[in-house]
Amino acid sequence: MKRDAIDLGKVHIPTLFRIYLVPTLLGMLSLCAVTATDGIFVGRGCGSDALAAVNICISPTMVMMGIGLMLGVGASVVSSVHLANNNVKAARLNITQSLFVATIIVCAFLALTLTSVSATGRLLGSSENLLPLVRDYMPWIFATCLFQVWCAIGLFVVRLDGSPRYAMWCNVLPGLLNVILDYVFIFPLGMGVRGAALATFLSCMVGGGMVMAYLVWFATTLKIIKIKISRKSLMLTIRNIGYQCRIGISALLGEATMGFSC
Repeated sequence: MKRDAIDLGKVHIPTLFRIYLVPTLLGMLSLCAVTATDGIFVGRGCGSDALAAVNICISPTMVMMGIGLMLGVGASVVSSVHLANNNVKAARLNITQSLFVATIIVCAFLALTLTSVSATGRLLGSSENLLPLVRDYMPWIFATCLFQVWCAIGLFVVRLDGSPRYAMWCNVLPGLLNVILDYVFIFPLGMGVRGAALATFLSCMVGGGMVMAYLVWFATTLKIIKIKISRKSLMLTIRNIGYQCRIGISALLGEATMGFSC
């Protein structure tokens, strides 16, 4: 993986643009394919009611994804500034804080929504007829948010660390795996909408695991570091996260708008 790393300071701008364009484009297309694949397989294999249950659960996941993108954009910009000033420790700290706070937010979201799946489903607009399908789909697809948020933040960092091809495979492999698992779980195994959710969960877990493995063991510069537990450290984290949110707020608003318009 380190052989894939690019020294950003020694590459001409047109070459750098070319190196990053194709992997980033393919990665984003693969990310979109995960959602499209679920819709196609659920619609063909489970019916219109199952597709309606999927749509009911999508909005909160898009908001969570928006939070991940917000922190990812903010952390990458702030870390880029610190790297330009040769302050590697501060860059690593911002990335670690972003992932830490995002994980806490998702865990709180899961605790609030999955304590009573039926109540959450009704709050999101589910009818009583759709509730059984919502109960099958919601727990797995909401749990997927943790890995999606790790990817949303981590892929910015992996590219910034100089490994755009690795970042691409973190999206491409889960996308391909999701297609295979959707087919297997829905058709041969007959698991219905729960199978679609499980397929997405497993494929995104692979992508999130690849991102975190890179940041922990293989990153050349932007590794995750240990955060100190103290009042001063807490205040520093709040300040840094505030900077990141202000920079990346447009990404959250875009995802939230699309989520609530579904």
